[in-house]
Order: sequence, then structure tokens, then C-alpha cells
Amino acid sequence: MCFLRRVAGLSLRDRVRSSIIWEELGVDPLLLRVERSQMRWLGHLVRMPPGRLPGEVFRARPTGRRPRGRPRTHWRDYVSRLAWERLGIPREELDEVAGEREVWASLLRLLPPCIGSFLVQDVEHLMGWRLDNLHLYHE
Repeated sequence: MCFLRRVAGLSLRDRVRSSIIWEELGVDPLLLRVERSQMRWLGHLVRMPPGRLPGEVFRARPTGRRPRGRPRTHWRDYVSRLAWERLGIPREELDEVAGEREVWASLLRLLPPCIGSFLVQDVEHLMGWRLDNLHLYHE
């Protein structure tokens, strides 16, 4: 964030919120960039020809006994849930949609920012509260 402030010609003494600087400079939120990257890699894995090790590991279903406790979260399950929540693509259709490169790329370009990560001004607007220095002031 220090770099972005310097690019914008601001300092901490200017008291400009990070979200406003991101907006002015046109920088995507970090979570959105990570999700796009994961989904792009999913598309590569789905389109990989048989015999390539990453694709084989992705499609593998290990058998045998599992250790006690809660089952581990698999990356495939995580990205399947992410595709459902963010793009509305059911798990059953995920391989088919991600298999078409142009369609998948256009979907990733249109990936909306995460609903769960509100910016501070959005929360202020919705709640009618101002958040300054971790103190709440009702307007």
C-alpha cells in the first residue's frame, strides 16, 4: 500500500483511505486477483491432455482409509465451491465450461468483486455509521 500511496502522490498524513486510492488507480482487490488466478489455473488443469502430471493429480481420486477426524479440504472441492458461489456454475458443469477456453476466459474477466469483502465506505453507507479510528460515530 505504501507504493500505491507514493504513486498517487499521497502520504499517510493526507488521511486518504486505501480503498479510495485503489479506486482512483484502478487496482483490483487482492482477493479478486487470487481468485482469478486460481480459476485460471483450474481452466488449465481441465484442458490438460491425459498424461500430464498436474492434470492427472487434479483428476485423481485416492482410495484407502482416511485418518480420524474431519476430512481434509481438497483444492478441487474448494475451487468447485468458489466457481459455484462466484460464477454460478454447478460442479457437474464445471469441467464442460472450463474446457472451453474462450468462454472460461470471458467468465473470469467478468468475475465480480467478492460480496463478502465490503469496502469501509460501503459499510458506512449501508449502516449510516462513520468508522474513524475504530470509534463509531452515528450520523
